[in-house]
Amino acid sequence: MTSRMTSRALTVPHDHDHDHDRQAQRTRSTFHVSVLVNALALAVAGASYAGGVTLQPKAGDPLQGLTKVQLAQWTAGRVSYAMPFGQATGLGPIMNKSNCQSCHSNPVGGWGSISVTRFGSEDKGEYYPLEELGGSLFQSLAISDSCREFIPAGATVTSTRVTNSSMAFGLIEAIADVDIASHEDPLDTNVDGISGRVHWVLPLESSPTSPLRAGRFGWKSQVATVLSFSGDATRNEMGVTNALISTETAPNGDMALLAACDTVADPEDVADASGFTFIERVTHFQRYLAQPPQTPKSGMSGEATFNAIGCSQCHVAQWTTSRSPTLEAAIRNKTIRPYSDFLLHDMGFLGDGVQDGDASELEMRTPTLWNLRTRDPMLHDGSAAGGTFADRVSLAIAAHGPLGEGAASAAAFAGLSVGERANLIAFLDSLGRDEFDMNGDRMITLEDFATLVACQGASGITADDNCAIGDIDQNGVINATDLSGFLLAGARDGLDVSLDCDNDGTLDLVAIFNGVPDRNGDGVPDNCVACAADLDNDGNVAASDLSNLLGAWGSAAADLDGDGTTAASDLALLLGSWGACD
Repeated sequence: MTSRMTSRALTVPHDHDHDHDRQAQRTRSTFHVSVLVNALALAVAGASYAGGVTLQPKAGDPLQGLTKVQLAQWTAGRVSYAMPFGQATGLGPIMNKSNCQSCHSNPVGGWGSISVTRFGSEDKGEYYPLEELGGSLFQSLAISDSCREFIPAGATVTSTRVTNSSMAFGLIEAIADVDIASHEDPLDTNVDGISGRVHWVLPLESSPTSPLRAGRFGWKSQVATVLSFSGDATRNEMGVTNALISTETAPNGDMALLAACDTVADPEDVADASGFTFIERVTHFQRYLAQPPQTPKSGMSGEATFNAIGCSQCHVAQWTTSRSPTLEAAIRNKTIRPYSDFLLHDMGFLGDGVQDGDASELEMRTPTLWNLRTRDPMLHDGSAAGGTFADRVSLAIAAHGPLGEGAASAAAFAGLSVGERANLIAFLDSLGRDEFDMNGDRMITLEDFATLVACQGASGITADDNCAIGDIDQNGVINATDLSGFLLAGARDGLDVSLDCDNDGTLDLVAIFNGVPDRNGDGVPDNCVACAADLDNDGNVAASDLSNLLGAWGSAAADLDGDGTTAASDLALLLGSWGACD
C-alpha cells in the first residue's frame, strides 16, 4: 500500500463543503490539465474519445486553439483585468471602480451585480444627456470628497444599469456586420411584432471617414469592437485616459475642479515593458475568452418551447464567425451559440429611459443568454434578483410585457402548462452548465462521479434527463467515452483522478465505474481500504497508528469509515487491519 493511497483514503468523503473549498483553491483552467491525465483518459475510452469528443471550456476559460503567444497574451491580460489602478497611475479623479474585475466578476470577464447610474433630462419628449453637467454616466466615486460628482438637480431621468456581459468578446466581434444586419426588420414588414434594428456606430479606433460597424456590445449595442469597449470603460468607469479617449471627464462638467483634482498627465495609460498598454492587455483577455458551455449541447424539449413562444426571434441561438483570413484561427469560422441578435428592440416599460447615440429611450439590445444560469441579478436594472434560478427567469420573462416587442412571448410564457414551463427553465439552466456537473454546483467532485456511475444502468437517455449532463457525446448511454470525459473534467477542477490504490494499472475511478464496490463514496475501491488505518504511512498498522487515532478522537483527522468523525467504528477498523499492509 502506497502512502499516496493512504493519504487519499483518509479524506472525509461526505464533507462536501470541505471538499469544495479544498478543490476551489486549485487551478480550474483547461490548459493546466496534465499530459499524464490526458493520456490516461484517452486510454480509457480508446478511439471513440480520440475521434473528436472534447470538453467544452468552462465560462471564463481561454479559447481552445490559441497559439502559445495568444495564450500568453490572454494570461497577461487576465492579470491586468484584476489590477487596480491607484491615484498615482491615473485613477479618477472620478470613477465607478478601480479595476475591471470588480464589475465583470461572474466569472471574471462575465456578468456582475455592480450597478451604475445614468442620468439626463427629458423635455417635451426630447431626451438630453446633460453632458455639460457630467452626463449621462454618473461616476459615484472620487479620489477625494472635494472632487466628488453628484446627480444634478436638473436631471429628471435616472436609470440603473447592472454589469452587462458578452462572454467570448472576440467571437462576437468576429460576426460579420452583414450577418447581424440580415436579422433586422425596422419596419416590421413581416408583421410579427418584432422590429429589431442595427445600431450603427463608429469604433473609437477608426478614423472619422471609416465605415460604421454594427454595434453588438453594451445594453444599447453602442460598441462594435473589443478595443473600443476596453478604451471606453477604462476612461469612463475608472477615469484612466488612454490612446482612444485622451481627455478626462470633469466632475459635473466643472473644468476648474478637474484641473485641481487631476494631477497625472494624459494619456494615463502608457505602454508596459513589453510595449502593450493596459487597454491592449485587457482587450487580449476579453478577445480570447471562450464561449461558455451548454450542457446538454442540444435537444432539450425546453428549447423547442423557447422557440415556439417566440423567444428565438430576438434571442437567436446560433451564429458563425467570419471566414476572414485576418482573424486568428481560434476565432475564424467558428459556430457559437450566444442566443442574441445584437439588435435594438423597443422594449416598452422595460426600456431604461436613456438615449444613447442612435438608440432611443425605449430601445435595448437583446442580451446574450449563454452562461445565464450563473446570472444574478437579471435584467438591465437588476430587478430580477435573488431566489432560485427559476424565480429570476420567470420574473425576467414577465417583465417583457405588457408593452414592447417581447410582450407576446411574455404572455405565451404565462400561458404555458406547469410541465412546459419547467422544461423551458431547465433548458435555460443548461446555458452555462459544465459537462458532468450533475448537481449544478459548478465544480466536478466525487458526488458528480457517484451520479455518473448510477446513470450507467439507464438506457435511452434523452437531453431532458439529468443523466444527459454526463453523456458527453449525447449517444443515449453512459459508457467509457463519458468516463474519460469525466476524468478530464475532474482533473480540470482539481480532483485527483490519477490514483491507483493497489497499483494494478487500473485507476481507482475506472475500477469503481466498472463495478468494484466503493460503499462509502470516497473514490477508493473498498478492497484498498484496509491500509487506510496506516496513519503514519510506514507500511504497517501498529501501535503508532493506534496512538494517532486516539489522539484524533472526535475529529475528522483519522476518520476511516467516512462518517466525518473519529470514533469507536474507526477504532474497530484499525484493530481489524492490524499488521503489515500487503
